[in-house]
Amino acid sequence: MYSRILVPLDSSETSHHAMEHAADLAKTNGAMVVLLHVIEELRLSSGYEPPKVYIDEVFPGFLSRGQAMLDQAATRLRQDGIAVETALIVSKGERVSDLIVEQVETTRCDVVVIGTHGRRGLDRVLIGSDAEQVARLAPVPVLLVRQSHPATANPPALREQ
Repeated sequence: MYSRILVPLDSSETSHHAMEHAADLAKTNGAMVVLLHVIEELRLSSGYEPPKVYIDEVFPGFLSRGQAMLDQAATRLRQDGIAVETALIVSKGERVSDLIVEQVETTRCDVVVIGTHGRRGLDRVLIGSDAEQVARLAPVPVLLVRQSHPATANPPALREQ
């Protein structure tokens, strides 16, 4: 059914929960998972760093942390026998949702599995969540995943006595 599944990752629980759903889907379909991390350098930087510090230390730190997160997630999926590709991109001021949709075509994915954590507060009101925007714009199906409530994650009948 699906051959390539795009999963945008960040440090949120919901994006990693989405990765687990994508892993199940990949195992069922024999699909490859493409893990994507978008670095929003304008949101992460305080803007008070001297240019040399930003260029020599801050920005390389963003890149190394983003790649480390992708590598860790890819290793976890590969342990389950799932084929994985990773993509690390810098937003350069563009909307994350637009970049995710762009990656659908660039990586030739036929479904997106994304956590619904989105943006919070005023950003959500003004911009909307990334998941909502991806669902509106993507040319492929989008599976929206949210973190399960702890009480429903492990029903009483299945809990250890």
